[in-house]
Amino acid sequence: MAVTCFNQEFTTPVAPSRMFKALILDSHNLIPRIAPQGIKSIEFVEGDGAAGSIKQTNFADGGHLKWLKNRIDAVDAEKLVCKYTLIESGIAFDKIESVAYEVKFEASSDGECVCKMISEYHTKAGAELKEEDIKQGKDKAMGLYKVVEEYLLANPDVYA
Repeated sequence: MAVTCFNQEFTTPVAPSRMFKALILDSHNLIPRIAPQGIKSIEFVEGDGAAGSIKQTNFADGGHLKWLKNRIDAVDAEKLVCKYTLIESGIAFDKIESVAYEVKFEASSDGECVCKMISEYHTKAGAELKEEDIKQGKDKAMGLYKVVEEYLLANPDVYA
């Protein structure tokens, strides 16, 4: 099994603590409410959000992916870091065994927030993964981050 890593980051004028609260700590409440066209629901099937919890995301009808489950491996609200692993989904991946993510929210020198994500794709034996293979998923994740950013900018008291 090989591991292929991809890094991505973006900046936002929203404070790092607000982005962390919205995208990590309270995503199960916020995201289905502000992005119902993509996410039907997010629920904990095990645990309450701490390390070891399992969170299931149910996608809106019409997409190729119906649901996926992530195991939360670590949450550090002080350092604004979350690590989680994709452990199951409603479709079988032909090249991927699992995906481990690390998401970090850092303050930049100009007062903005830098959101950094590292994705480690653990591929099946003999499979080769290229960035084009995961581009659609990365684009959807970035789109979701932007929806949350817009919501937080329009509602400055939320998660303040």
